[in-house]
Amino acid sequence: MADPSCELPGQGLKVPPAEVPDPVFDLLPGDDRGEAVLAGGCFWCTEAVFRRLAGVTEVLPGYAGGSADTANYEAVCSGRTGHAEAIRIRYRPERISYGQLLKVFLAVAHDPTQKDRQGNDVGPQYRSAIFPLDEGQRQVARAYLEQLERAGVFAAPIVTALEPLQAFFVAEAYHHDYAARNPGQPYIVFVAGPKLDKLARTFPDKLA
Repeated sequence: MADPSCELPGQGLKVPPAEVPDPVFDLLPGDDRGEAVLAGGCFWCTEAVFRRLAGVTEVLPGYAGGSADTANYEAVCSGRTGHAEAIRIRYRPERISYGQLLKVFLAVAHDPTQKDRQGNDVGPQYRSAIFPLDEGQRQVARAYLEQLERAGVFAAPIVTALEPLQAFFVAEAYHHDYAARNPGQPYIVFVAGPKLDKLARTFPDKLA
């Protein structure tokens, strides 16, 4: 992770996060597989955000977009593996939908207008990406990104990519639940902390 001396810049929103609209098109519980893979910068931060949501049963940090032989932290940090730092979320569709996870992802968890970076973390491993696991997820994600662009809620174009997922590789054990286990670590204080505060202010009804 990069130098944490500066907090990440704003989410790029032109409206308060609470005013980001719900997805018009979403999956019904019976059609929702209850699993999602998302990438939006440092996985310490995104994992911490999604662990707080009611209905989420598991969040694992890992690597997506590259091959098995480069699915390790040292290699991924080079920015040359094709991998993004990603998280795999398992959840109960009757409690929270795929579309609602995307809303939190885009409104709070990261800035979808930053290409190949999040704040001081720079490189394609920190890119904004959604990895749909089936055609239904792909349709919901594409429709929601288009909906937000039409609504003009961000000050710059959304650069979040929809990428096919060949495999998700779980990260090394020391990355798991990193924010909760290292609350005083400077990166967690200055980067993850504000995201968690924003989540609590914006979506108190979604918290576990």
